[in-house]
Amino acid sequence: MPLFKPFKGIRPKDSIVENFISTSIDNLTDEVLSEKVNKEDTFLNMIKPFICSKSKDVDRTLRKVRTNFETLCEENKLKQDASSIYLYSQTLPDKTVYRGLLGLTAVEDFFNGKIKKHESTLHLRKEKFAHYLDKVKVQSEPVLLTYHSNSKIELMMNLEEKTVPIYNFTTEDGVKHKVWQIENRLKLKQFKDVFDQIDSFYIADGHHRIGSIGLNAKNHLSKNKKTTGHEGYNFIFSYLVSNQSIQIHDYNRVIKDLNQLSEEEFLKALEEFFIVHEKGDETYLPSQKYHISMYLNGKFYSLHIKHDLRTKVPGLEDLDHYFLEKNVINNILGIASSKNSDRIDFLKGNSTKDGIENLKKLIDDKVYQVGFAMYPVPYTDLVKVSDLDQKMPPKCTNIEPKLLTALVLYDMK
Repeated sequence: MPLFKPFKGIRPKDSIVENFISTSIDNLTDEVLSEKVNKEDTFLNMIKPFICSKSKDVDRTLRKVRTNFETLCEENKLKQDASSIYLYSQTLPDKTVYRGLLGLTAVEDFFNGKIKKHESTLHLRKEKFAHYLDKVKVQSEPVLLTYHSNSKIELMMNLEEKTVPIYNFTTEDGVKHKVWQIENRLKLKQFKDVFDQIDSFYIADGHHRIGSIGLNAKNHLSKNKKTTGHEGYNFIFSYLVSNQSIQIHDYNRVIKDLNQLSEEEFLKALEEFFIVHEKGDETYLPSQKYHISMYLNGKFYSLHIKHDLRTKVPGLEDLDHYFLEKNVINNILGIASSKNSDRIDFLKGNSTKDGIENLKKLIDDKVYQVGFAMYPVPYTDLVKVSDLDQKMPPKCTNIEPKLLTALVLYDMK
């Protein structure tokens, strides 16, 4: 069973929490970033040297970030809790509720396959963040892990929700956030006993983050053979949610050209793999697995994978994204690797027609020539691919919940 344990979380004082937190930097526009980075008592201001510095001395820049963090702690704007896990829930404007537990998992379990991945990562990106972690020594955004739902864990979370939360606020997007601190030894033991019965955790979101944490740990271990296993770099700040508390949305593809094929030639080539039906100009969603929606030259097309081409082998080869990658993106469109090509891009959907309006607009505006709207990867397929230690093509799963940064921080030092 993989480890899940409490830690001494560091978190913003109640009076500044709504100001301090941030959404993921990757999702902020340059305009919003430049505005928020200069506000005092914010996470973005804390890491401003990393965001804004043009110095070539990266280590010095990162040391400034660490100094900013320590100053906030000394000024009691950030406070450290007793060893705890945290119950964290989000309630969206449409009343959807996501909830799970914040705590630490073990890098060793990531190495030995008890924390399972389904996505490949880019080494250069991992190296950059691993260096950040080595110098700053703070994990501020948890890796999203999922597990098969357990009724005992659900019951314990239900009971905890009847107590008073330490945080209760609503962000500008209308999402209500609540956090409960669980430090009682008996409660912690009860959670430990149940989690000890779970065989595996699955990475839902944060493959590069966990890869960077693992790389940082490997770098430390290679330098210091006399380790206890309890060093801060040996643990991963994690948010554990059951499969009942995540939602997997579509992740779609847009491509700049048809590989010198005419529209007629391209449609003809697709008929080798799909039953193709023109659907007109109204936004058209794929209805189920083995079904893809395509937008080309002002028209949507229904692409049903032919029955005799649907594999009975569980795992990667049974994914729509893999079928499209192999037969259309590689073979017809001549893109050898969508991970490294500037001819393809990936668009997040939201499981509704609204989610592919951006795809339609980009093609209507001639930024791209053809787009493919995908049916969301089922949770069972995510698990099968992970259990088989296979890797999906890039950008297959767009998973909620989306987590706040710096709601709770893990100081590895």
